[in-house]
Amino acid sequence: MRRVAALGVWAYVVWVLLTWTLTAEQELVGLVLAVAVGLSMAPLGNVAAPWQFFDPRRFVGLLRLMVAALLRIVAANIQLARRIWAPSRPLSSGMVIVPTRERTDGGLAATGLITSLIVDNQIVDIDRGRNELQYHAVAVPHGNRKRPEDDINAPVERLLAPIVKAR
Repeated sequence: MRRVAALGVWAYVVWVLLTWTLTAEQELVGLVLAVAVGLSMAPLGNVAAPWQFFDPRRFVGLLRLMVAALLRIVAANIQLARRIWAPSRPLSSGMVIVPTRERTDGGLAATGLITSLIVDNQIVDIDRGRNELQYHAVAVPHGNRKRPEDDINAPVERLLAPIVKAR
Protein backbone atom coordinates (compact mmCIF):
# COMPACT_ATOMS: atom_id res chain seq x y z
CA MET A 1 0.00 0.00 0.00
CA ARG A 2 2.92 2.36 0.74
CA ARG A 3 4.28 1.75 -2.76
CA VAL A 4 0.92 2.62 -4.30
CA ALA A 5 0.69 5.77 -2.19
CA ALA A 6 4.24 6.85 -3.09
CA LEU A 7 3.68 6.28 -6.80
CA GLY A 8 0.32 8.03 -6.61
CA VAL A 9 1.84 11.10 -4.96
CA TRP A 10 4.65 11.26 -7.55
CA ALA A 11 2.16 10.88 -10.40
CA TYR A 12 -0.05 13.61 -8.94
CA VAL A 13 2.92 15.98 -8.58
CA VAL A 14 3.80 15.36 -12.23
CA TRP A 15 0.16 15.97 -13.19
CA VAL A 16 0.09 19.29 -11.35
CA LEU A 17 3.39 20.39 -12.90
CA LEU A 18 2.27 19.44 -16.41
CA THR A 19 -1.22 20.91 -16.30
CA TRP A 20 -0.60 23.88 -14.02
CA THR A 21 -4.35 24.46 -13.76
CA LEU A 22 -6.33 24.79 -10.55
CA THR A 23 -9.90 23.73 -11.20
CA ALA A 24 -11.86 21.11 -9.33
CA GLU A 25 -12.34 19.02 -12.48
CA GLN A 26 -8.64 19.15 -13.36
CA GLU A 27 -7.59 18.15 -9.85
CA LEU A 28 -10.13 15.30 -9.72
CA VAL A 29 -8.95 13.90 -13.06
CA GLY A 30 -5.34 14.18 -11.87
CA LEU A 31 -6.18 12.39 -8.62
CA VAL A 32 -7.96 9.55 -10.44
CA LEU A 33 -5.08 9.17 -12.92
CA ALA A 34 -2.50 9.28 -10.11
CA VAL A 35 -4.28 6.47 -8.24
CA ALA A 36 -4.51 4.45 -11.46
CA VAL A 37 -0.80 4.95 -12.15
CA GLY A 38 0.05 3.99 -8.57
CA LEU A 39 -2.01 0.81 -8.73
CA SER A 40 -0.71 -0.22 -12.13
CA MET A 41 2.98 0.48 -11.46
CA ALA A 42 3.23 -0.76 -7.86
CA PRO A 43 4.06 -4.36 -8.86
CA LEU A 44 7.12 -3.16 -10.81
CA GLY A 45 9.26 -2.49 -7.74
CA ASN A 46 10.19 -0.11 -4.97
CA VAL A 47 10.07 3.64 -5.35
CA ALA A 48 11.44 6.45 -3.21
CA ALA A 49 8.57 7.92 -1.27
CA PRO A 50 8.23 11.70 -1.65
CA TRP A 51 7.78 12.21 2.09
CA GLN A 52 11.33 10.90 2.64
CA PHE A 53 12.60 14.31 1.50
CA PHE A 54 11.28 15.81 4.74
CA ASP A 55 13.86 13.89 6.79
CA PRO A 56 16.12 16.74 8.03
CA ARG A 57 19.42 15.05 7.11
CA ARG A 58 18.21 14.18 3.62
CA PHE A 59 16.66 17.63 3.12
CA VAL A 60 19.86 19.46 4.12
CA GLY A 61 21.91 17.12 1.94
CA LEU A 62 19.58 17.74 -0.99
CA LEU A 63 19.88 21.50 -0.54
CA ARG A 64 23.68 21.27 -0.41
CA LEU A 65 23.71 19.14 -3.56
CA MET A 66 21.41 21.57 -5.40
CA VAL A 67 23.50 24.62 -4.45
CA ALA A 68 26.80 22.93 -5.36
CA ALA A 69 25.42 21.68 -8.69
CA LEU A 70 23.99 25.12 -9.48
CA LEU A 71 27.34 26.78 -8.75
CA ARG A 72 29.18 24.27 -10.95
CA ILE A 73 26.62 24.73 -13.74
CA VAL A 74 27.02 28.51 -13.68
CA ALA A 75 30.83 28.29 -13.59
CA ALA A 76 30.89 25.80 -16.48
CA ASN A 77 28.56 27.98 -18.56
CA ILE A 78 30.76 31.03 -17.96
CA GLN A 79 33.84 29.05 -19.00
CA LEU A 80 32.05 27.81 -22.13
CA ALA A 81 30.95 31.35 -23.00
CA ARG A 82 34.56 32.57 -22.60
CA ARG A 83 35.72 29.74 -24.86
CA ILE A 84 33.14 30.73 -27.52
CA TRP A 85 33.91 34.45 -27.32
CA ALA A 86 37.66 33.87 -27.42
CA PRO A 87 38.11 31.10 -30.00
CA SER A 88 41.89 31.42 -29.73
CA ARG A 89 41.73 29.54 -26.42
CA PRO A 90 42.90 25.96 -26.95
CA LEU A 91 40.15 23.34 -27.11
CA SER A 92 41.00 20.06 -25.43
CA SER A 93 37.87 18.00 -25.88
CA GLY A 94 37.94 14.25 -25.54
CA MET A 95 36.64 11.18 -23.78
CA VAL A 96 37.37 10.53 -20.10
CA ILE A 97 36.75 7.29 -18.20
CA VAL A 98 36.43 7.74 -14.45
CA PRO A 99 35.70 5.32 -11.61
CA THR A 100 32.51 5.70 -9.61
CA ARG A 101 31.64 4.78 -6.04
CA GLU A 102 27.93 4.57 -6.83
CA ARG A 103 26.49 1.07 -7.04
CA THR A 104 22.72 1.62 -7.00
CA ASP A 105 20.62 2.44 -10.04
CA GLY A 106 19.36 5.62 -8.41
CA GLY A 107 22.85 6.77 -7.42
CA LEU A 108 24.21 6.15 -10.90
CA ALA A 109 21.26 7.90 -12.52
CA ALA A 110 21.57 10.91 -10.22
CA THR A 111 25.32 11.14 -10.75
CA GLY A 112 24.97 10.86 -14.51
CA LEU A 113 22.14 13.38 -14.77
CA ILE A 114 23.61 15.98 -12.41
CA THR A 115 27.09 15.81 -13.91
CA SER A 116 25.63 16.04 -17.42
CA LEU A 117 23.85 19.28 -16.49
CA ILE A 118 27.31 20.77 -16.05
CA VAL A 119 28.15 21.61 -19.68
CA ASP A 120 31.81 20.63 -19.39
CA ASN A 121 30.95 16.92 -19.29
CA GLN A 122 28.25 14.79 -20.85
CA ILE A 123 27.84 11.20 -19.69
CA VAL A 124 28.11 8.75 -22.53
CA ASP A 125 28.31 5.27 -21.04
CA ILE A 126 28.19 3.33 -17.78
CA ASP A 127 30.23 0.17 -17.28
CA ARG A 128 28.64 -1.50 -14.27
CA GLY A 129 31.11 -4.40 -14.30
CA ARG A 130 34.08 -2.11 -13.85
CA ASN A 131 32.20 0.63 -11.94
CA GLU A 132 33.24 3.27 -14.46
CA LEU A 133 31.55 6.19 -16.15
CA GLN A 134 32.57 7.50 -19.56
CA TYR A 135 32.17 11.19 -20.32
CA HIS A 136 32.63 13.37 -23.36
CA ALA A 137 34.42 16.41 -21.99
CA VAL A 138 34.48 19.83 -23.65
CA ALA A 139 37.70 20.50 -21.75
CA VAL A 140 39.45 17.39 -20.47
CA PRO A 141 40.59 18.09 -16.89
CA HIS A 142 44.37 18.60 -17.00
CA GLY A 143 44.94 19.55 -13.39
CA ASN A 144 44.29 16.05 -12.10
CA ARG A 145 45.30 13.51 -14.73
CA LYS A 146 45.74 10.65 -12.26
CA ARG A 147 42.32 11.18 -10.65
CA PRO A 148 40.05 12.98 -13.15
CA GLU A 149 37.01 11.82 -11.15
CA ASP A 150 37.92 14.49 -8.58
CA ASP A 151 37.04 17.09 -11.24
CA ILE A 152 34.02 15.35 -12.78
CA ASN A 153 31.87 13.02 -10.69
CA ALA A 154 33.41 12.68 -7.20
CA PRO A 155 32.10 16.06 -5.90
CA VAL A 156 28.55 15.07 -6.85
CA GLU A 157 28.92 11.57 -5.39
CA ARG A 158 30.21 12.97 -2.07
CA LEU A 159 27.18 15.26 -1.78
CA LEU A 160 24.83 12.50 -2.92
CA ALA A 161 26.00 10.01 -0.26
CA PRO A 162 24.14 11.57 2.74
CA ILE A 163 20.93 11.81 0.72
CA VAL A 164 20.99 8.15 -0.28
CA LYS A 165 22.16 6.86 3.14
CA ALA A 166 19.73 8.89 5.28
CA ARG A 167 16.96 6.43 6.08
